[in-house]
Amino acid sequence: MSSKVNGDLEQKELKVTSTKWMELKNRIGRGWFRFRKNPISLVGGGMVLLVIILAVFAPYVTPFPTHAGKVTNFEKIFQPPGKEHWFGTDEVGRDVFSRVIFGYRISLLMALVVLGISVPFGVALGLIAGYVGGIVETIIMRITDVFLSLPALVMALAIGAAFTPTIGKAMLAVSAIWWTWHCRLVHSLTRSIKTEDFVLASQICGDSPLRIIFKDILPNCASAILVKITLDAGFVILVGAGLSFLGLGVQPPKPGLGTMIAYGAAHLPTQWWLTVFPSLAIFFLIFGFNLLGDGLRDMLDVEGEGI
Repeated sequence: MSSKVNGDLEQKELKVTSTKWMELKNRIGRGWFRFRKNPISLVGGGMVLLVIILAVFAPYVTPFPTHAGKVTNFEKIFQPPGKEHWFGTDEVGRDVFSRVIFGYRISLLMALVVLGISVPFGVALGLIAGYVGGIVETIIMRITDVFLSLPALVMALAIGAAFTPTIGKAMLAVSAIWWTWHCRLVHSLTRSIKTEDFVLASQICGDSPLRIIFKDILPNCASAILVKITLDAGFVILVGAGLSFLGLGVQPPKPGLGTMIAYGAAHLPTQWWLTVFPSLAIFFLIFGFNLLGDGLRDMLDVEGEGI
């Protein structure tokens, strides 16, 4: 009798799980149709894709790839934008356009590393806190609240200032604070999902908590996590540029966009291009990620605390 009951529960669980996957598939299909019909989403995706292509193939698409380093050309110092140098030249004669494109490489690497470290860590803590509950949830979420109570840039500055300024240490400084947003998001989603019938069916069937988390809860958080990552990429790039602007991130002669803006500010307003073009480059990339994230949110019909 017991084996029959367990068999019925397993069949019910498989049926519920299959239904959930079909609902997810249909939702993605409807969302993709809305995404394609939304010109703002397509523009955002195109902007991000363009930057990625330029960054990946920077040595081949820039007119002066060697200008990303220590090259000097004192005969062409502070040349304004023109046919040969589209964005002008800097204080040692380097092509600003080439340096901006290589700066995109560093900005995208910053986002990739920071989110690659902070997202898995924050998601894991959020899943544990939301599913286990009790004292474990209280400890994790109180620590998270402490980090969230302080501005991200201020925390990153405090951590980064404690070490010798390098791009790697700046990435670690931002990673040390960015996990909190994903922890709070996944914690909220997990608390809601764990009361669903398909999760209760898995518990009755004797599935381990780890299996339930990976089989039932995490897949249902994936859409919200993806949207959050896309929106966060732009903010991480902005914080990274801010650290570089203050001398705690990318160090010369590497072409960090924030570093270029800081050096260009000393030559305003006469050599305006040294600041304007790197600033526009940052705006273009962040704006593209925001448009793409909004499009994905509409596409996947995502709602959740912290998105």
